[in-house]
Amino acid sequence: MTLAQRVLDGDIRAAARLMRDIDDRFPSAVTELKSLYPHTGSAYIIGLTGPPGAGKSTLVDRIIEAYRKKGSLVGVVAIDPTSPFTGGAILGDRIRMNRHAEDPGVFIRSLATRGALGGLSRSTMDVVNVMDAMGMDVIIVETVGVGQDEVDIVSTAHSTAVVMVPGLGDDIQAIKAGILEIGDLFIVNKGDREGADRTVRELSAMLEMKESDPSAWHPSVLKTEGARGVGIDELIDEFEKHRAYLKSSGRLLRLNEERNNKIFMDTLREELFATVLDVIRKDGRFEEIMDGMRERTKDPYTAVEEILSRHAFS
Repeated sequence: MTLAQRVLDGDIRAAARLMRDIDDRFPSAVTELKSLYPHTGSAYIIGLTGPPGAGKSTLVDRIIEAYRKKGSLVGVVAIDPTSPFTGGAILGDRIRMNRHAEDPGVFIRSLATRGALGGLSRSTMDVVNVMDAMGMDVIIVETVGVGQDEVDIVSTAHSTAVVMVPGLGDDIQAIKAGILEIGDLFIVNKGDREGADRTVRELSAMLEMKESDPSAWHPSVLKTEGARGVGIDELIDEFEKHRAYLKSSGRLLRLNEERNNKIFMDTLREELFATVLDVIRKDGRFEEIMDGMRERTKDPYTAVEEILSRHAFS
């Protein structure tokens, strides 16, 4: 049996091996992904993003618990910082979710960013598709700690939650720009801290100032205490309300189309770059271009135009 067939049969070890091959960019993994793709599209994908130290991993642990009580199978893709020594993920996230390690209804996979920007790993979407094909009902994607414009999660998840925490200093600075735009709901975690209510009020006020269609989804601001499980039931209810809105409004279909578009464009971009670079390295043109740029007899813009003209598609 192929790895893809074993994944469809619920083989956890096969899924783990395939995810490893995907992250290591083994060509054989693409063949398996082709077989799995027709079996994807059923899972509900939740994204959690926000600054470092906001308690995202603790919240994910509680969300897993809540959905398991509902009988849902849960997959987690935890994006971790990259180790400067091994290039792998620093597994802080999985340690916080360790109590679910023996639960056969939970599958947790850590991925290293490996230099990718946007809060996600380059393998994230492929790993999500593997979990989807495995039959996971809910897939949670936790980004590495992000800033204001690292918002790739919005292209991956159906519902995106932005996790904030009081006491960051300049609260307005922390929640402006891109982060404010992508949230389907906002969570002020560690709600027992001083300033939590003020952070909730400021977030709510900023969201009210946004212009929006009256029929559009209006994000809520929830206060939680992940460490003690406070506010988790309300959080799950809000996820389910947003999920129902996506289905009833037709937005779910558009989100899936946008997600498919991104998968195709990212794959095309990566494959074209790798193919062209391999060709010009083998025929010596890469070194010629580098030599020309060093001597200032060749500029990078003309060089790219020449390469594209030689590899133009008819």
